[in-house]
Amino acid sequence: MSLARRDFLRQTVAAGAAGALSSAWTPGVLSAADAGGPVRLATFTCDVTPPMGHGCCGGWITPVKEVEDPLESIGVIILGAGQPIVISTVDWTGLCNQAHIQWREALAKAVGTTADRVSVHCVHQHDAPLACLDAQRLVRAQGDLPDIVDVDFYHRCLDAASRAAAEAIPTARPLTHVACSQGRVEKVAGNRRVYRDATGQVLAMRGSSCGNPTLRALPEGLIDPWLKTVAFYSGSEKIAALHYYATHPMSHYGQGKVSSDFAGLARKQRQAEEPKCRHLYFNGCGGNIGAGKYNDGSPEMRPVLTQRIYEGIVRSEQDLRPKPVGQIAWRTFEMLPPPRATFSVESLQAVISDKSAAGSVRGRAAYSLAWLQRLQARIPVVLSALHIDDVRLLHLAGECFVEYQLRAQQMQPSLFVATAAYGDDGTWYVPVKEEYPHGGYEVSAAFSDPGIDDLITDGMRKLLA
Repeated sequence: MSLARRDFLRQTVAAGAAGALSSAWTPGVLSAADAGGPVRLATFTCDVTPPMGHGCCGGWITPVKEVEDPLESIGVIILGAGQPIVISTVDWTGLCNQAHIQWREALAKAVGTTADRVSVHCVHQHDAPLACLDAQRLVRAQGDLPDIVDVDFYHRCLDAASRAAAEAIPTARPLTHVACSQGRVEKVAGNRRVYRDATGQVLAMRGSSCGNPTLRALPEGLIDPWLKTVAFYSGSEKIAALHYYATHPMSHYGQGKVSSDFAGLARKQRQAEEPKCRHLYFNGCGGNIGAGKYNDGSPEMRPVLTQRIYEGIVRSEQDLRPKPVGQIAWRTFEMLPPPRATFSVESLQAVISDKSAAGSVRGRAAYSLAWLQRLQARIPVVLSALHIDDVRLLHLAGECFVEYQLRAQQMQPSLFVATAAYGDDGTWYVPVKEEYPHGGYEVSAAFSDPGIDDLITDGMRKLLA
């Protein structure tokens, strides 16, 4: 064990906690006296499409050669329930560590709130940027590794999102009603970890696409087949709809053709039908979920998967029954997950500096070191939840396994729980603790030890209660 890791563990133990730092409950009740007036809602959007030559998925696949459809950052702002609340989604692969924190801080400043009342999530398309400013500094120092993100481009997008949010405030409309419903999605999601031996060991991954007929013939496995929608109304007019579904959102990728892919294209199709309602799509706990059972990776499958998600969105809206908004509250939970026992500053730095190693290996080490250094600096991961009467919007970090999403619903079976993952992606994959012994790609790519499961589960329980 390295000195740096021993020091970190000693500090964590001395803090007297297993990584849960704090939780906060900040209620807001619909009333004219609260924050100077009734509750209102505004929406914003801006373009975050990368320029030609920009790296995709952190520089690991073909850089941008063309743009098939633009990428967007979209958000809703709730005013009048205490300090403003922002919930936003970005058509990027991920926002990690300081990049995610900066994005929340910038939106908070733009609307006059605090960063802990801002939740930002990526949809996780792979023909799109991935931003980790900490890892970018590490690879840039080497001089021979591809950039993870163009920092100037990142800041231009951050400025654009901030301006859009600030300019949306005067357009806010009274938020009078909320509705929730769900619709089943057919033939999209399948568990990626279904091919196992008799002991449960994962032998092969059925990913976003799959050409192996044996793997495609296996059952869907554990998924959440429901696409959930929470809609906000001003009087009788639907002004925002938030859609949640858990799967990796790629049909085909890696050719340098930027796209919001089937999840984004389905959202855009629905948006075109309802231009006065702002539609947002959130990826749920899709860390171990992909379309590979139904997707052979051919370009022809993208419109097929798009239509299936679109139909799921439409189904999820068929039973929306608006009810007057009563109580609104915001909860947060901070945690410092335990890092992988194999991580040390010295060994990871050695991998990054090894010019004989593959660039992907060195890049992975840069992300790992950025995560370890963040934990050593005790910069927590923030989870949150918005409560609106019997609706809960749960905001998690990283590539959580679908078990977390199902577990959250089981915790509050009488409530409508919609889960967005892919918040702060510094965590990378977040398996449940039962899956660590079974190996597989996702476990090998996890940055935390199994103890992260208990932290997130405890956090969800507190956030949803």
